[in-house]
Order: sequence, then structure tokens, then C-alpha cells
Amino acid sequence: MRWTVQPPFVRLRLRRGALRYARHGWPVTPGAYLYQGRFRCDRPGCPTTGCHPALQHWQRDASDQRDQVGSWWRQQPHTVLLATGHAFDVLDVPARLGLRTLCTLRLRGGAAAPGRGQLRGPVAVTPTGRWMFLVRPGDALRPELADSLDVIQHGSGSWIPAPPTVLPQGPVRWAVDPDEVGWRLPDSYAVQRIIVDARETAAAPPRLPQPRSAPVGPLPGAVPLTVPLAPAATVFVPRQTSTLRRAL
Repeated sequence: MRWTVQPPFVRLRLRRGALRYARHGWPVTPGAYLYQGRFRCDRPGCPTTGCHPALQHWQRDASDQRDQVGSWWRQQPHTVLLATGHAFDVLDVPARLGLRTLCTLRLRGGAAAPGRGQLRGPVAVTPTGRWMFLVRPGDALRPELADSLDVIQHGSGSWIPAPPTVLPQGPVRWAVDPDEVGWRLPDSYAVQRIIVDARETAAAPPRLPQPRSAPVGPLPGAVPLTVPLAPAATVFVPRQTSTLRRAL
């Protein structure tokens, strides 16, 4: 059986996800919904076929009010979009850099950065391999990242897709669920510092192993080998006879 429209439980699941974010004060806006392989927002004349906000004035209308948010998902299975720049900003990085950054954060156990608070926060991952680190809003990108084409900061006027949104390539998921960190957000500069370190580590040339010197003396567990030697040969040298006669 092939679905021409998404089944009702998909819409309800998306609605529950949107209400969950609104309950914690995160502004939500409905996104276009998937229909026959493309996104539809039902706005007349909209040419966008990728994921995008369904509301024309989504920046103004994004809300964390549960009644308003719930009403958006009564009819269509809209994707769940989170408006950034209000409750949080987002640092959007490629997969390898995101994984390195998250591993470093976990190794540090979420320890507080000096004067900056905790390091760990929610992290979402898209099916196309983008890792999105949610951080406290308001800080600009560090100079080391400002000119980087593969690091994107989502602030005021931007949005991100959030779980349980499904894109054509697959679902958006949480690598670190907000519940795991108590819905707390880390300091943006502190996380950016980790990203900078992860980039420098990835860009550094690999260290080649140094050649090991040959061991001196017998190796542990070696069995001595006795090689029998041939007996020494006896060489007879004939006594030389002088041709000179002793003078009388």
C-alpha cells in the first residue's frame, strides 16, 4: 500500500513534538509538509519545494503558546521548525566536526567552563549530516569560525528543523536530547572554543610513529644457540735452511 497523504498518527506525533518545545519556552513555527516527494505550504504561488516555513510571517508569528501551537497541527502534518535567536542560537557544523566536538564535550563530562557555565546542551542531527548545537543566544561567531563556510550560526531571523520532523533523506533526530541535559543551554563561546579545537585537531598532520632502535642484548624468552666450531687446524711450517754458511 502506498500513502498519498501521511497517516493521521504522523500528524499527531509532530504535534506532540511541537507542544513539547512550546512547553519549555522554545518558539515554534509550522513548516511545509511532505506531499508526493516535495514540500507544500499551501501558500498560493510559493515556488519553494524544500523544507521551509509554512507561514508567510513566520518570524512574527512563531510562538511558544500551547493553544496557538496546537492549532497549527490540527489539519496537516507540518514539519516542526524552531525559530532561533530568541530562546537559543544554533551552531551548525558538518558531521565529522560535529562528532569530534560532541566526543570532546562528553569526555569533559559537561564540566563548567571558567566563567561560562556548563558545556553540554541539546544537539540535533539532520539526515544530511549536519550537527546542530543549541546554545545560549546573543554571542557572535569567534573570529576563527567567522570566515568558515562549513560553520553556520542560526540566530535572529533563522530556523532549524527539529525532531520528529522527517525530511526526504530521513528523520531529524536528537544526538543529545534536551531532557538529557535538563533543557539547559551551554554558553555559545565555550562551545565555539571546542569546535575550534576540534577543527585544529582534524587539520593537524598525523604524527608518524618513530622508528624503534634495535634491542640490545638477548630478547626476553630467547633460547641461546650454540654453534659447534671446527677444531683448529695445525699448520706445519718447514724450517727454512739458510744458504749462507757461517764464516769460519
